[in-house]
Amino acid sequence: MIKVKLSYEWQPAPGQGHALDAMLFRVLLAIDETGSLAQAARRLGISYRHAWGLMGKWEKVFGKPLALLRQGQGTELTEFGQKLVWAEQLVQARLTQELEGVRREIEHVLAAGTQSQRLALCASHDLALGALRDLLAQRDGLRLDLHFKGSLESLEALAQGRCRLAGFHIAEGMERAALAPFERLLGQGKHTLIGVATRTQGLMLARGNPKDIGSLADLTREGVRIVNRQQGSGSRVEFDQLLSGAGIDPGAIAGYRDEEFTHVAVAATVAGGKADAGYGIRAAAAQYELAFIPLLSERYYLACRSADLGTTSIGQLVELLRSEDFRRILATLPGYGTAITGTLYGAEEALGGAGYCISNAVRSSSKKVAAKRARAR
Repeated sequence: MIKVKLSYEWQPAPGQGHALDAMLFRVLLAIDETGSLAQAARRLGISYRHAWGLMGKWEKVFGKPLALLRQGQGTELTEFGQKLVWAEQLVQARLTQELEGVRREIEHVLAAGTQSQRLALCASHDLALGALRDLLAQRDGLRLDLHFKGSLESLEALAQGRCRLAGFHIAEGMERAALAPFERLLGQGKHTLIGVATRTQGLMLARGNPKDIGSLADLTREGVRIVNRQQGSGSRVEFDQLLSGAGIDPGAIAGYRDEEFTHVAVAATVAGGKADAGYGIRAAAAQYELAFIPLLSERYYLACRSADLGTTSIGQLVELLRSEDFRRILATLPGYGTAITGTLYGAEEALGGAGYCISNAVRSSSKKVAAKRARAR
């Protein structure tokens, strides 16, 4: 089988032959975690001399120190070194999953003797769908042309005929006003919704939660900064509803207008120290070992025209969603559940299933956090 490798390259000085050694980022991260250049070298299985030389080489290229070695006090990354670590984490969060999916699909197409059937899917960012696409790329038959967009943008694409399926998510008990854009795009009984999974969303916080954030209200404190999801994303709709339910003015939150386009990119931004908190799924927080405060449960659906439900490609996808292979994928993702997986719903039925008001969910979550803090004292 033909093997393909796709990668990206850092060039701090384009055109001058300076491509960053991937080992540099590994050394910087190991220094950040161990507080010692010697321990970092041992962890990575390289010599101290090699690590020292690598640091010196790139400090000359950048014209800035990457770490400070203090006699008897170990090694500490400079602010610039920390920024490099964050930048690499952000690049990986945005590109790695996409590159891996494309790589597998290219390998399979080059090796296959028959043309695969392709299904265009615009969807709000979801880790399970990315894994499902990669799983299909290893098999003969169906292929997912997966494009991550916001929930509402994906539904707009479906309405305009630019995709066959649209992935979106809504919170349990979402306020009717917030549901209005979804109802507008899915009204008139023309669509069927396919359940993918339930997910837990909440606040992703820096490891150890050094700012002692315990509720949405804490996001308004001086010295606390967040990173937000983009307008039109389902997560942004949910977050704004949570703030409204808690009586919080978004303008009082530093970083409210700073946006990222995926859960993983938000998590990487928090992990890199560029924000103290971000709203997203538990699975992304777990990927970066972040602290997490659950705020609500949501349902992730794929919408299609009801007339297309009987087509071979969508039928195959529904069958796969109901399979043990997909359930194993969900089992690896913290915060995911299978209560709706593979079930078909009318749009009105799914959107009308309000359980409890989202503002009540916020108050309930805040009470639980307060009680937990009291017990800790």
